[in-house]
Parts: sequence; C-alpha cells; structure tokens
Amino acid sequence: MAKLVSKIYGDAYLSLAEEKGNLDSVKEEVLSVRRVFSESGELNQMLSHPKIVKEEKMRILETAFKGRISEDMMGFLLVIVKKDRYRDIMSVLDYIIGRMKKREGIGSLWVVSAFELSEGQKKDIVDRMKELTDYREFEVDYEIDEQLIGGLVLRLDDRVIDSSIRTKLQTMGKSLSKIQL
Repeated sequence: MAKLVSKIYGDAYLSLAEEKGNLDSVKEEVLSVRRVFSESGELNQMLSHPKIVKEEKMRILETAFKGRISEDMMGFLLVIVKKDRYRDIMSVLDYIIGRMKKREGIGSLWVVSAFELSEGQKKDIVDRMKELTDYREFEVDYEIDEQLIGGLVLRLDDRVIDSSIRTKLQTMGKSLSKIQL
C-alpha cells in the first residue's frame, strides 16, 4: 500500500513540475526537504504526534519551510499532511528522487556477494549492467553475505537476479525432494 501511495503522490508532484517546466530543479529541492525530515527528530515527532491536530501540523510545516522551498513543494507537503499521509512522506520523497535519477539515466544497483569483490570485478558488474539496461551510470551498494557460498545477487529497480550457489542448492534440493523412489 505504501508503494502505491508513494507512486500516486510522487507522480502527481512530478506531473505538476513537468507542466510548470521546473522539473530540473525538483531533485535538489526534494533532496533538501528529505534531508530536513531525516535529520529533524523534533519535526518528525510533532508531525506524527496523534494529539496534534492536522491544522497545527500544517502550521508547523509552514513555519519550518515557508520561504525556504518553492510554493509547489510547500503545497505538496501540506496536501500530504491534510490527507493524513505524513507517515508516507519519506517513501514519497524517495520515490520522486528515484524517478528523477531514472530520468537522468542513473540506476540504483544493489550487489550482494559471498566475499569482497575486487575493483575490477565491481567495474565488470557495472559495465555489464550498463550493456543490459538503458542506464548510463549506477549508484551501487555492495554487501557481503557469506551464506551465499558463491555467486551474486543483484537487485535493480524491481528486478532481482540471483545466481548464488545457495539458491541453486536450495532449488536443487526442492527438485530432488519431489523425486520419489
């Protein structure tokens, strides 16, 4: 459900920005607003407090952001609070950032390996992903999970490529368990 909310609100904001011709400035502004929300525990507490009424939450937002962000972004944040979707604000902002990166040809790639990869291996993975996708560059997060035994797990957008030995052994085990002697 949160993913759907993020998509609906995020796409609405991006459509507005595109209509007004200020799509290029959106990413930096959204990154700034996201940074404020992630760093300000007090702001988050007030906006998520159940005893603070919506109108007061909207005034808090206006005090925190008025004059520092565009009117469109201010209105967008107020609509989110007005519609009781504050708990989804970070995922909405993340969705917008993701869409803007995609528009710029930047993909987010998550790579899990059983051991530390060399710089050459990392470069090979990124180069191969560039060949297979329309992305020009990638922001890559690397993680080590020794339980994979070997191979890699790659996640790009909603796609997962799992070529780990652990998964292959599990698949083989399931297939063998179906064989009856």
